[in-house]
Amino acid sequence: MPHAPNKKQKRQDYREALKENGTTKMPKKKFYRQRAHANPFSDHRLTYPTRPEDMDWSTFFPSFVADTQPDPIPEATEGAETTETSTPKKLTKDVEVVDIGCGFGGLLVALSPVMPDTLLLGMEIRSQVTEFVQDRIKALRAKDPEKKQYQNIGCIRANTMKFLPNFFRKGQLSKIFICFPDPHFKQRKHKARIVSTTLNSEYAYVLRPGGIVYTITDVEDLHDWMVQHFDAHPSFERVPEGEQYADACVGVMRTETEEGKKVERNQGQKFVALFRRLEDPPW
Repeated sequence: MPHAPNKKQKRQDYREALKENGTTKMPKKKFYRQRAHANPFSDHRLTYPTRPEDMDWSTFFPSFVADTQPDPIPEATEGAETTETSTPKKLTKDVEVVDIGCGFGGLLVALSPVMPDTLLLGMEIRSQVTEFVQDRIKALRAKDPEKKQYQNIGCIRANTMKFLPNFFRKGQLSKIFICFPDPHFKQRKHKARIVSTTLNSEYAYVLRPGGIVYTITDVEDLHDWMVQHFDAHPSFERVPEGEQYADACVGVMRTETEEGKKVERNQGQKFVALFRRLEDPPW
């Protein structure tokens, strides 16, 4: 008599059935279980472009694919005839907003109608969580018969601590969200924090002048750490509180992420800080 499928097999069967049926039902988190955090220094099996120009965004934002596509580029191979390789499909606009460590996609989904003409991307290192967000976006799109809603959001599995500049050109982004990141409490683990002197330089590279980094956490020590490191970086200045709370994205960030809702239920505090990308000094 065959054994009953274990939990792992049940989760896999559910996800495969969801993809095959193309259902409008929202995916259930219990079938996408994974550890709360992943080691960013591990050698994960990730796919990433050599340079931003090589990235094909068409599968993430199919409604924004340009009508005219470039011709295939002939590629010569040694001892063989010339073959043709297609270049990545072009979009009508670039990705401008990134949610680093997007979790289960609550912020992306909430920001989509707030910024309908802007492409937003969630970047998540955990494979099953990424798959959940992708299935969630597919279900939301399928619910809309006019195929207009949620076309501007996508999610990709990526390690931003290693490969952020591989995806985006200098000055391409207008907003970066860092919401409830892993606090890595132990001092020896601080090197794994998503905000550091080195990483802030990468954020400065991909952000255009005037672009904003949004940070929120329920850990005051981590909040102080992020403020300290951004304040010390010559490419950023802190956004005044008055301007900060007038930003519509701050209200969404405070209430719509899964972690934010959990903090709300537990009546915890939320610490918010925004940082503006400064113009580069003249050479």
